[in-house]
This record gives sequence, structure tokens and C-alpha cells, in this order.
Amino acid sequence: MMPRLLERYRNEIVPKLMKEFNLSNRMAVPQLDKIVINMGVGEALQDVKILDKAMEELGLITGQKPIMRRAKIAISNFKIKANNPIGCKVTLRRQKMYEFLDRLISVALPRIRDFRGVPLDSFDQAGNYSLGLTEQSIFPEIDVDRISRTQGMDVVFVIKNSKSAEQSRALLRSFGIPFKVKE
Repeated sequence: MMPRLLERYRNEIVPKLMKEFNLSNRMAVPQLDKIVINMGVGEALQDVKILDKAMEELGLITGQKPIMRRAKIAISNFKIKANNPIGCKVTLRRQKMYEFLDRLISVALPRIRDFRGVPLDSFDQAGNYSLGLTEQSIFPEIDVDRISRTQGMDVVFVIKNSKSAEQSRALLRSFGIPFKVKE
């Protein structure tokens, strides 16, 4: 079964973006390549169980088993030794990517307290978008009563065929991501 947002992308968003940016080929239209969700867990240095709990919660949110990230170099100011476990990440592609994006837009973002939209200025030169979330409890898969500590995460939308941040912004806006309105 095809995810709702993928079907919408193919039938509505591609023709709209082709017209908007005067593109003659469907393959030149910006498209979502992957979504990378990263949790940095600095407290895992004292207690590894915190990292295990974060990995379990990230797995519930994404529907995919996360990989443990380890420190590449030692940083004495933060008391980090090389090869210490410091976080976890998941890379979503294809079906799971669109299902996660749908849940993020329609369920999780509206649950953020005093939500006014996501920032407009988080695009890099390649047109990729980064979004920081402060707590994992906005996702319905997480039971709020079982959370021992709040954990933030970074969500990176990697976009192919984007010539500028404006094209990426138009793509994400077409999917339904609510950007802040400039005042």
C-alpha cells in the first residue's frame, strides 16, 4: 500500500512544482531522499541504560531499529573518550520515510505546546532542512507515564535535485510542513 504523502507527491506536488519553477522534466523536481533522526545522549557516559531507553523510544517513534553512535575522538573538556557511546540515529527511506513525515506533520507537530510553526532559516546550501524537537513525548507512540527523562532529537530532511533553499521550502510547504509566518 502506497503512503498517502507519496501518492500526493506524485499526483499533485510534482505538477505544481514543475509549473512553479518552470521545469520541463519530472526528474528535475526536488524530492525527499531520506530523513535522518538523531538523538544525542550525553548522559549515557554515566549510565548506559539511558542510551538503551533512548534507542528503544527512537525505535518506537520511527518503526526502525536505531544504530548506536560512538565518539570518534576523545574530548577531555566533556569527559568523552574515543569510542564511548554518545547517541543513536535512524535513517528512513522510501515508505517509512513518508509514513514518518505524515505522522510528524499531522500528529506530532500540533501537539507541541505554543506551536507557531517551524523556523524558515534552517536550510543549508544544498537545500536540506534541519529541525530540532525538544521532547519525544509529542509522538503518540511514546507513553508519557513511562518516560524517565525528556529527550530531544534532530530531524534532517535530505532533499535531492534542489537548486536552492526556495525549491526545498516549496517542496516541504507542499507536503504540509507549517513554517513560521514572518511578522
